[in-house]
Amino acid sequence: MARLACDIGGTFTDLAFFDDASGALVVEKSLTTPRDLTRGIEDAIGLAGIKTAGISYFVHGGTTVINAITERKGVKTALITTKGFRDVLEIARGNRPDLYNLRFEKPTPFVPRYLRFEVRERIGPNGATIEPIVLADLDAIIARCKAEKVEAVAIQFLHSYAAPAHEQEAAAYVRERLPGVPVTASHEITREWREYERANTAVLNAYVQPIVLRYFDTLERSLRGRGIDGSLAVMQSNGGTTSFAWAKEHPITLVESGPSAGVNAAALIARLTSEPNVIYLDIGGTTAKCSLIEDGHIKVTTEYKLEWSRTNPGYPVKVPVVDIVEIGTGGGSIAWFDRSGALKVGPVSAGAEPGPACYGRGGTEPTVTDAKFLTGALDPDYFAGGRIKLDRVAAQKAMQKIADGLGCSVEEAAVAVIRVADADMINALKLVSIQRGHDPRDFVLVVGGGGGPMHGAALGRELGVRATIVPRYPGYFSAWGMLVTEPRRDFVQTALTRAGDMTIGRIRSLFDELVKEAEAYFRADEGLKPTDHRYVFGIDLRYLGQEHWVTVPMPTLEGASVEGILADFHAAHERAFSFKLDDTPVEFVNFRLTAMATIATPALTPLDEAGRSLKSAHKGTRKVDLGDDGRIEAAVYARDELPAGATLDGPAIIEEASSTTIVHPGQRVTVDKLGFLRIR
Repeated sequence: MARLACDIGGTFTDLAFFDDASGALVVEKSLTTPRDLTRGIEDAIGLAGIKTAGISYFVHGGTTVINAITERKGVKTALITTKGFRDVLEIARGNRPDLYNLRFEKPTPFVPRYLRFEVRERIGPNGATIEPIVLADLDAIIARCKAEKVEAVAIQFLHSYAAPAHEQEAAAYVRERLPGVPVTASHEITREWREYERANTAVLNAYVQPIVLRYFDTLERSLRGRGIDGSLAVMQSNGGTTSFAWAKEHPITLVESGPSAGVNAAALIARLTSEPNVIYLDIGGTTAKCSLIEDGHIKVTTEYKLEWSRTNPGYPVKVPVVDIVEIGTGGGSIAWFDRSGALKVGPVSAGAEPGPACYGRGGTEPTVTDAKFLTGALDPDYFAGGRIKLDRVAAQKAMQKIADGLGCSVEEAAVAVIRVADADMINALKLVSIQRGHDPRDFVLVVGGGGGPMHGAALGRELGVRATIVPRYPGYFSAWGMLVTEPRRDFVQTALTRAGDMTIGRIRSLFDELVKEAEAYFRADEGLKPTDHRYVFGIDLRYLGQEHWVTVPMPTLEGASVEGILADFHAAHERAFSFKLDDTPVEFVNFRLTAMATIATPALTPLDEAGRSLKSAHKGTRKVDLGDDGRIEAAVYARDELPAGATLDGPAIIEEASSTTIVHPGQRVTVDKLGFLRIR
């Protein structure tokens, strides 16, 4: 049995291949091909030189969905909703991300008003029918959709989370009369309440579905044509995998597909290193992503918002997403000056085409990678394992724009670009740690992505973590994480009930229904038996009058009681907000079930010591400008030659095909038995 994972990023497409029989792990990297993403995967497979005929499991992750949304390259979409609620997307929420920010911008709905339609029907919040659905109202809507050449339809009726019958009838009616046009009913995506959020989620699912359908159909033909006849899986935003077939119908669940795999891999590193508290940082070509893992647990939220900023409340996506903070600062991020003359880095990226100027592929804008190259961090003859020869003249010419604006040398301009990029990243790291009440001194920083090891030691030192850990194959971290990811699906049901009216029998009944859904899903989508998967339960509760809630995890339903759940809620609320209200009535809001399959995953073996030594690893020295630490002569080492137990003092540069690790003066790096670099 062999497994293959491919992660498509903004600049590179990463591949990880594992052979169960031999235990061999092969990693490879090719430039992403934005015009045809499948070609980038084919290029990576060709460069890796692996035999695809023996692959029994393929898993894919990437940015197809989020790119289609952020670049507004989805399809013409219509929305059908309850009469009187046509403008739910326009009204949105009244709350602002920053109450006193006068630059507030209200998001533009993805469906214009002329494509938002109403149907007579009404379901109450308890699931009772108030007004039967009038299916005849759909005839004129369908005719209009045909005339406007609508390519996808979203349906969201009021309170369909409580009783989806009307949505089901409407969806069947439209599908029959609009063949070939994908239809998304909101209850098929989520059974959690919030009218605006559910409508927006259904719309975004419909908006990208035709694109995802075409892409996965093309990719499947390519993989089957190469002899890959095993299971085809996709990485979801919740940190689990699902089948191609399910992903085609629910593409919005892939919005953070690639990054969530990296968080999974970081959680595995936490277990392997006995470090339960981890701050994870992934720096790719386009963005930097960070997430926090506490007591070994990944945080998953349904409060995710696309394009959120201080001036934009963003677009809510009501599906489970690993809690990630993402900023537009990566290796390919372009440095520029704003109207006031302040130096900025990102969010615009040079991407894979043409890429940073130093790639010599036609890029002319200064990027973070150009800055790292000009400061001496990168070997021009060993970038990407020597496949890309870096062009110093092109990098200098691009960076001259920044030097002219700052009135300094090109080298000083490069240092300034790195400082700005690091400042943006440290702010993101503080957002997931300090600003959420966590002390970084209780955590280690795990870095991944091609750029993570270059910035990690400096960021870890400023943040004050106990250590910075660079795992093996950091440039392929998300792809590697996909290989150790299990199938997963999250189920939720809103059932708003006062605590005084709730019984443990009703709680069990609600969870029993969710378990039945989970078993049916795994049988149909994964071909698994009930004994092949396990469950995690959780309940959202809030004090009467509150808008939001606190999730109380329940490891098991055995021995559970309403009183015990309420006690856990009071304690959880006090931990989160420093107070509790013992005498205030409590409401049960949402019931959550996480279902995960138990399947075999590759094991990370200890470092092979054969032929490794400090002497063979030493490649010489190189001058590198480390900003505040000055321009220093640093020893250069080949990571593939470093033995377990090796200890090096900074300044040092440790090179490998997918990344470069920088160790600053005053820091010490140790190679552990698994080959991880620990910088203290």
